Amino acid sequence: MSNSALYFSTAACWLTVCALAWQASRTAHAGHPVSLGALRAEGILVPAALVLHGTLIFYTVTVAEGLDLGVGNAISLLAWLAALVYGFARLVYPGLATLQGIIAPVALVAVLLQVGLTSRHIVNYEGAPLFTAHLAIAMLAYSLFIVATIHALMMLALEKWLKRGTLPPMFRNLPPLLEMEGLLFRILLAAFVLLTLTLVTGVFFSEELFARPFSFTHKIVFGVVSWVVYGALLAGHFLRGWRGRIAVYWTIAGFVLLLLSYIGSKFVLEIILKRG
Repeated sequence: MSNSALYFSTAACWLTVCALAWQASRTAHAGHPVSLGALRAEGILVPAALVLHGTLIFYTVTVAEGLDLGVGNAISLLAWLAALVYGFARLVYPGLATLQGIIAPVALVAVLLQVGLTSRHIVNYEGAPLFTAHLAIAMLAYSLFIVATIHALMMLALEKWLKRGTLPPMFRNLPPLLEMEGLLFRILLAAFVLLTLTLVTGVFFSEELFARPFSFTHKIVFGVVSWVVYGALLAGHFLRGWRGRIAVYWTIAGFVLLLLSYIGSKFVLEIILKRG
């Protein structure tokens, strides 16, 4: 299958999942049960979309010169990992399945950006185990923070709807708010540990990883500041009982800083300044 066919089929799969989620929401809002056929179709399409998306990333990121981690490919990779993490989370917390309508559009937009943002950033790592581990840990950390941020936004929306005394159909099968909050901090803790490992390996093994001495760049500064924000949030939660909106707002703030650290710096360098 050519890359063009992979782009089209992946986008079509995610678009269909979005349509099914939207239709299910309208059906539930009208007071009718969601059809068994629609549920089965979604159960087939989501794994298919993940497989197609993963295949697309493999063929576009792995090139003869090494790894093409241009901004479009990086966004698509992070969105795919977030969707994959969410897919596994659904198996443990079935109530989260109703949020598929939020994850699918994120993945769809990422595929479209992968087509539109055609910058290249070739990383020639020559199969070095340390670089492979560093990259895998970093990508997984960022994807977990994406999941945590979406989760936090849903908590904020759920809280507002609960105060109104009613819930939209897509929120009615979600776990209780306290359970969602507990899950948020478990995700944040796992992501924080991975981000810590990413920063530590980047600082102390910079020469082995990137063939240049460590230096403070915008990417490093924003990454460290986001690490401080997430660390303060976790410390505040476990030591002082921070929760609710404080947790949501700090999660969003940390994610914005992390976004500026990686995607923001890549966008400026590769799209605006044309430095691939």
